Amino acid sequence: MIVSEDHAFCAACWQGMRFLGDPCCAACGVPLDHDEGEGARCGACLADPPHWSSARAAVAYGDISAAVAMRLKYGRRTGLALLMARHMAARVHADVRASGAQALIVPVPLHRWRLWNRGFNQSVLVAGHLSRALDIPTDPFVLKRVKRTKPLRDLKPRERERTVADAFAIDPARAETLRGRTVLLIDDVHTSGATAKACARTLRAAGATSIHLLCWARVLKDDVR
Repeated sequence: MIVSEDHAFCAACWQGMRFLGDPCCAACGVPLDHDEGEGARCGACLADPPHWSSARAAVAYGDISAAVAMRLKYGRRTGLALLMARHMAARVHADVRASGAQALIVPVPLHRWRLWNRGFNQSVLVAGHLSRALDIPTDPFVLKRVKRTKPLRDLKPRERERTVADAFAIDPARAETLRGRTVLLIDDVHTSGATAKACARTLRAAGATSIHLLCWARVLKDDVR
């Protein structure tokens, strides 16, 4: 399809996606039916507060947004990382922008075996583009995936949490860079939040003051993956 500029969606793809925004839950970013005021949280977050300060995504998970993520991840269409980052930048939480020099972008890491097989980490590519757009430094090495886990897509939420519970660690040589920092954690798709939860717990234990999750696509309650 013809597009007006590089790294842009055609009209058909644009109309086929649901872009996310306000009003949404202040904690997890799930869309709300009505604007309930600043700081409003959904029932799930009130009952079980998440381990991050906020979670946001550019679009709802669907056929087109999924295809974009899959073509980047498995089709080696690395130029799509810039397209995703452009839309994700609009969803960066105000607290991250206000943190200035205290903010740090950290991509969700891949295990070394998966990285060697794929050749790149899609979250690192997106994080690099966001770093340049937002003028916020990124560190793709401070958070490591130390446990090779099976794919999470066919697991139930509790099984996902158990699988990734001890999968992440901080590089001891870089741990000091996290102390007192506001972390913008980057991932491609937010499904159950199990991976982000494990990463956030690890980052907080290392001294990060707050973690804000930012993803390309979010699976909403009624969506099926």
